[in-house]
Amino acid sequence: MLKLSVQEMIDKIQREEHFNAVTTDYSFSLKIEDYVPYVCAAVHDGHQFALDLWENCLHTAHDRWYEEDPCTGIMISDMPITLIAHDSRFEYDLNRDPENAVYDTAWGKELWRTPLSRKRKQQSLQKHENFYKVVKALVHKLEELYVSTVFYDMHSYNWKRWDRKVPVFNIGTTNVDEETFRVAIMQWQDVLNDLSLPIEQEVECTINDVFKGNGYFLKFVTAHSKNTLVLATEISKIYCDEETGIIYSDVVEAVRSQLSYYIKAHAHRFYDRHHQIEL
Repeated sequence: MLKLSVQEMIDKIQREEHFNAVTTDYSFSLKIEDYVPYVCAAVHDGHQFALDLWENCLHTAHDRWYEEDPCTGIMISDMPITLIAHDSRFEYDLNRDPENAVYDTAWGKELWRTPLSRKRKQQSLQKHENFYKVVKALVHKLEELYVSTVFYDMHSYNWKRWDRKVPVFNIGTTNVDEETFRVAIMQWQDVLNDLSLPIEQEVECTINDVFKGNGYFLKFVTAHSKNTLVLATEISKIYCDEETGIIYSDVVEAVRSQLSYYIKAHAHRFYDRHHQIEL
């Protein structure tokens, strides 16, 4: 894996070069094996937490892990274009706008023993800004090449905290053009409904049930594109024990192996439909 500055990543995108690189500060990685009309992202996969933040944080390592989306990067790792965050959302949340990306409180609890300085917050916000500079360059290049593209925005959630039955998968669509992309959304729901996983729960995918698709990543990509659909996709943490942190590797592998096929199939159907419509 290469180590590149943000500007070097952007330059390579503009030249349509293939690469697999981490940023010089190790905050996120971008892999482009081929320029295809689809991207997979895991913006909450990261668990890195700087030592100065660790010592100042009132939440335990498990508290942080519990609210992150572990293994979502693995689930999309076979895809030709992947964006995977490495820093914890407890430093800065890539799925929030810059004004709200650095927490003071998190999930009803004070986060810091001593409030972060303005300088320390700005260091984190610079990494947030750098990530989205690369996202913007990638969106523009792919639309230049393919007219219409689709981003798979992969997340997970803690299903045991709900006091009702919740689905294994949820797609949030309230901030996308549901009329234009209705067929693609329904086809993605059908794909997720059909996944075969080694779990006791029935695999079901609902739309706008537990989450509506209000994240900043979706809104940013949508705002900086003309014909791109972002599918904000949540998987419940049926692939781990939320209380102990044990990962069920067989379930993670089942998700990864099936997504490696079905994402490609869904993306090609999306491109065939929307490329022709735009032309």
